[in-house]
Amino acid sequence: MSQDAFASMAKQLLEADEGELRPHEKKVLEKILKRLAISRYIEKDYQEQSTFGQRVADRVAEVGGSWTFIIGFFVFIFLWISINTFILLDRAYDAYPFILLNLALSLLAAVQAPIILMSQNRQAARDRLAAEHDYEVNLKAEIEIAALHEKLDQIRANELAILCRQIKHELQGEGRS
Repeated sequence: MSQDAFASMAKQLLEADEGELRPHEKKVLEKILKRLAISRYIEKDYQEQSTFGQRVADRVAEVGGSWTFIIGFFVFIFLWISINTFILLDRAYDAYPFILLNLALSLLAAVQAPIILMSQNRQAARDRLAAEHDYEVNLKAEIEIAALHEKLDQIRANELAILCRQIKHELQGEGRS
């Protein structure tokens, strides 16, 4: 792609000089000039780039933030307290005030919180990537629509010029008779 064509397209379609364009705007213009598609499946690209640890963090956040986990956890706590209070009575392995249960809950919270934060950070990055992609697709659509409008205006102008010539020709023909 020639630099002149790029600069001309930038000025014409975006009303901006090439130096004022952001990198993804330049990428959109390049793809338009090469007649390439911009849209792609962002989630697939993102999943292919994620590491095993990142996928585990996403899964932990997905499970830990579900009603199934919350209900299951309440059932677990209820069973723990019931077994240690009513069933085992004298032989309870974690009698009231349930120090072992508190330790387990603290450990779970200490491990689960950073994992969920990692997943949220990844989700924010994924959202930024999707927003940038949406911007590029919208920009290309806007540029293509502007180009179509320009072509239609040119076709209308050509048709109007032809019509004017035909009318002028007919008027000159009537003047002779």
